Parts: sequence; C-alpha cells; structure tokens
Amino acid sequence: MDQYWAVGGDISDKTTLQRGVMAPRLLIIDEIGYLPFSQEEAKLFFQVIAKRYEKSAMILTSNLPFGQWDQTFAGDAALTSAMLGRILHHSHVVQIKGESYRLRQKRKAGVIAEANPE
Repeated sequence: MDQYWAVGGDISDKTTLQRGVMAPRLLIIDEIGYLPFSQEEAKLFFQVIAKRYEKSAMILTSNLPFGQWDQTFAGDAALTSAMLGRILHHSHVVQIKGESYRLRQKRKAGVIAEANPE
C-alpha cells in the first residue's frame, strides 16, 4: 500500500497499476487485519481487489473471521461487504487451526512455556 501512497494514492496511474497490482499472476497479501486501514487506505485496497476480481489469482491471509474485517477497513461495513463479495465469489477458504508455527519453534527451543491444550 505504501507504494501507492508514494504516487499520491492514485491506483488509476497505469504504470503503478500494471506493475504492482495487475502484472503478477498471483498476488499474495498477508496478515489482513494486523494493522487497521484508514478510510482512504480501505478505499484503495478495495480498488486493488476490484481491479483483480475475476482476472487474476490472489491469496489473502488473516487471523480475523470475515465478520470482523470491517474493523480493519475503517469500520466501513458497506465497503467491507462489497469487497468480501468479490473476494469470496470464486474462492476456496482454508481455515487453519492450531499452534503458531513460529511459537512452536520457540517452545521446542525452550524459549517460551508449553501451550495449554484446549
């Protein structure tokens, strides 16, 4: 997102759009929801999703359920709903449950305490 803000947040700029958003056959966006988006960033992210919708593959990761995504996107439920409609339309949702891979390595090394079984 920072690259787009560097050019004034204008995703209509053809060079930026083609190189950064449309050119990759697969766009991977990791950790959606880790940091909240401002209203402008949420609109820009929606544009990225809309431009790639039904044209190119995406992998998105998040630790939030879809029902909480509006919190990430500046509390804009309408924008989030429209975005999720495009994301989920042809998607395969994979839910992964279990211990964090990174934390598991630390536990094995004895750096942190063992996890409590649920």
